[in-house]
Amino acid sequence: MADATVHIMKLEGSDSAIGGAQSVDRALALLSLIGRHPAEGMPLSVIVGQTGLNKATVRRLLLALMRAGLVEQGAQSRAYHLGEEAYLLGLLAQGRHGLLSQAIDSLQRLARETGDAAFVSVRRGLYAVCLHREDGAHPIRTYALMPGAHHPLGVGAGSLAMLAALPEDEVEAVLEANRAELETSYPRLKPDTLRAQVAKTRDTGIALNPGLIFEDSWGLGVALRGPGGQLVGALSLAAVESRMKAPRREDLARKLRAEARVIETRLAKGVAPDRPKEGTAP
Repeated sequence: MADATVHIMKLEGSDSAIGGAQSVDRALALLSLIGRHPAEGMPLSVIVGQTGLNKATVRRLLLALMRAGLVEQGAQSRAYHLGEEAYLLGLLAQGRHGLLSQAIDSLQRLARETGDAAFVSVRRGLYAVCLHREDGAHPIRTYALMPGAHHPLGVGAGSLAMLAALPEDEVEAVLEANRAELETSYPRLKPDTLRAQVAKTRDTGIALNPGLIFEDSWGLGVALRGPGGQLVGALSLAAVESRMKAPRREDLARKLRAEARVIETRLAKGVAPDRPKEGTAP
């Protein structure tokens, strides 16, 4: 908190119209300050007091951050918190700092050995977010899932794997909260259908999407767990239907499970594969 406060204080200058680089610097410093109070948030008066900026300036900066989805205000407390877009950016940053750094080799190996598309996804509240897509060499591809895309939990193979990994009461809470969106946007994936898919996923140990979102786009997914058994994400493969028929589907499932174990082992050890720094020779 102190570092963020000092940084903003250094930016304080005249009260003339905020613009350009100074406005960006101030807004980012505010974002950092608010992010250091994730539980209770920060009231406007506290932000003003800690930054030294005048109230009108702080309010303008906060409104800009809210329009971008990076900050939100509590309906009752009126305190400011990080918004959903900040959370999504944090998830995407895991490509360098978290799950994806542990999974990238497995994704590349799956794509290379199967020729299909491999994905790693994470949970974002009621949704699943795709962190990364690694395409194989097969010329016929499915483009149902791209990095940054999000779907209700249960929609898609990796998303279904994560839903099935949750406790039963949480599964029910998620399905009920997403009911309207599922029935409107995913008519083939109503809550009862997803309940049956969750049960089948738990029974077989692997999630299957048999083209229920987009015709001819099939997927397989497995949940990824951290050292304490907590859900951390999902690994999945997608291909056109003709490339997901038995017995090839069973072979893909074996490869997927094997790479999931590799990733979980790395997560448990807390080590990522060695990589050269950007701009340096390998």
